[in-house]
Formats: sequence, structure tokens, C-alpha cells
Amino acid sequence: MSRVSVGLQSDNPGLEPLAYHRQVVAYLKAAEPAVWAWASSLGVQEQHARELRADLLRETYRLTPDSHGPVYAACETVMARLGLSAETTLYQAGDGAMNAQLRFLPGEAHVVFHGPVLERLDEGELAALLGHELSHYGLWSADGGDFHTAARILDHTLADPGASPSHIETARLYSLHTELFADRGGALAAGEAGPAISTLVKVQTGLASVDPAAYLGQAGELEAADASVSQAYSHPEIYLRAQAIDKWWRRDPDLEAWLRRRLHGPLSLDRFDLSDQQALTALTRRFIARFLADEELQSDTVLTQVRAYFPDWTAAEPAAADDELTPERIDDSVRGYLNYVMLDLAIADPDTRDHALARALRQAQAMGGKDAFLAALKADAGLPKSEITSLSRGLGKGGAR
Repeated sequence: MSRVSVGLQSDNPGLEPLAYHRQVVAYLKAAEPAVWAWASSLGVQEQHARELRADLLRETYRLTPDSHGPVYAACETVMARLGLSAETTLYQAGDGAMNAQLRFLPGEAHVVFHGPVLERLDEGELAALLGHELSHYGLWSADGGDFHTAARILDHTLADPGASPSHIETARLYSLHTELFADRGGALAAGEAGPAISTLVKVQTGLASVDPAAYLGQAGELEAADASVSQAYSHPEIYLRAQAIDKWWRRDPDLEAWLRRRLHGPLSLDRFDLSDQQALTALTRRFIARFLADEELQSDTVLTQVRAYFPDWTAAEPAAADDELTPERIDDSVRGYLNYVMLDLAIADPDTRDHALARALRQAQAMGGKDAFLAALKADAGLPKSEITSLSRGLGKGGAR
């Protein structure tokens, strides 16, 4: 299939790859064309297929439609609800922890059950579980297999001891977004969000009975006390997944912003993925335009320094908006970096230096980075204490725009 776009009813949300999936695919195609060509080559796919089939034969018991007819019937129903078509085979693994897993091959969906999961789920929850796993198949099949190719590249990158932190973070976030996509498929397959949520909790806890509404209340209490960014590696924390399913099913208008806060957090030098590198470059450009909105600073010397950052700099650069510099959008590490950008430009031209430093300090204060900027003036620019004190006293004489 070339596209994932399904829904049970006209008033239910449809299932689409998340924006992050498309963003990563576009980046890898543009930045790593040779790697992309290798990962999507027929030879690599055939080797992967041979290894996967051998692993399934070694590690699982293959269920048949004759021995497990109801599960196969449920699987057919879910496939139809999700608009998918594939040769589907079900398996039971030998380990004891409740779970399920999709092993993907083009045109083939291999679903492996772990532990007593088939015994603990009711009809709606089984549909949600199958919907989750088969949505993985739908995603990996979409757009000519692009999303699966991206996942394979990132998985191979993680196996490289020299993998960069940005590649590792990208692989982590790609996996988290993939699980949220599959969770949405579970809700669609069940026809409501509740079974998808209760299935998550049952798999995590092993309980035979779960109240999804009560668990959402519990997740809400936790968010009110601690709205920190997800630290999970491959699957978001269960409370986040439950909230994400509920928000998506209800078409919460805050969903995308909420996902950004809970999965990515503010832009941070300590937690860069591949797209964040591009985002920081673009923000730096807009931030410089904001700083240079004061025409007194646009001397030839300062503009020469700006072109050391961006050789293609023009007079029509858009400036960063106030909300791009809030704690919700950038953290202390990025504020510190932007402080140094301002400091670099402020001391470039002796003729504009005093005015530029005053403006930079006002901007640093507006971003919540005044103390860090003052420290940089002493440690890195070598300004005497008397001059730093004078600059600090002058803060009340003008705004920071």
C-alpha cells in the first residue's frame, strides 16, 4: 500500500504517520542518499527476510487457523477495519512476560504473542492489541516502505559504536512516535480509546481487570505534579501513551503541542536530534535578525561577522518572535549559546560596542539569561567589573526588542 489513512467512522480520527516520521524520512533521503539507497536495496531486504523467518522458526510456536480460529478471525476483522491487506501469521513466544510484537516483511505480517496475553484480554482489548501490532505493518508498508527504511537505518546506526548523540536521539524519538502511531491504530481497531488504554495497563501490570478512565485520572495527577519530558528509550511511558491515545481520540487541539512538550521538551544542546540541529540553525538566523533590528548595530564590521555565521545573509531576514525564546521553547543551554552569539556580534565593532552590549544584556534579561550573560562578559569578553556594573544598572532604561 502506498499510504496509511484509515478510520472506522466519519467522526473518528484517521490514522496518518506522525509529522516526526515524515520529517526524519525527508532528512535521511536528503542528507544520507547513499545510506538510504543501501537500506532500501533488494539484497538487504532479502537477507533480512531470511534471518527473520529463521528466527521465528527457532524462537516461537506457530499458531494455525485450525488450532486458534478465534484469534485469526479477530485478526481478519482488525485488518479490514484498518484497511490493510497482508498474509498474516500468528505465533506464541516461549517467554513469560505479557506482550506482542510485529515482525515485518513486505506483504507479510508476523505477529508474535508473549506470555499469557491472549488469555488476559477481552474481545475489545484483543482488537486493540492486534490493531496496535498491525498498525506497525501499515506504517512500514506506507509510502513504498520509506518509514521502515528509516527505522532500519536508525537501528543500524545504534549498532555503530561511533554513532553521534544526535543520531541516537533521533532513533529514540522515531521509536517513541512509532509506538504512538500504533497505539492510535489500536484505538481504531477497537472502535474506542478505552480498550487500547486498558490493554497497555494489563500488559504492563499483568492485571486481569483495568479501568481505563481511572488510569487516565492517575496519569493526569502525575502530569500535574511532574510534567517532565519522556526519558523512555523505545516505548513512551504507559501514562504518556494513555494520555496520547485519549487526546488523539478526542481530537484535542493541544495534542501536537503536548506531544512536543512531553516527548521532545524545549530545544536543548544536550538533547539534540537531527531535526533539532536544523532548528537551531534556523533559530540562530532569526535571533541575529532580531538582534540587528536596531539599525545602529548594522555596521559593515558587524555584518561581516554575521556573514561568518551565514554567508548568504540578506537584509530581509525574518526576526525571531518573543514566544520562540521562552523556557517552553529553549532551555538554559540554548539561551547560553544565544548569549554568546550576541556577545560575538556586540564586540565585533568598537564603534557600536557599548550600544550593542547594552542591547544584548536587555535581550539576555528578557530570555531569563541575564546572570549567565554577565558572567560571560567577565570570563570571556574580559570586561572590567566597573563596566559590567554600569551595564547592569542601565537595564531599566530601555526594552529588549
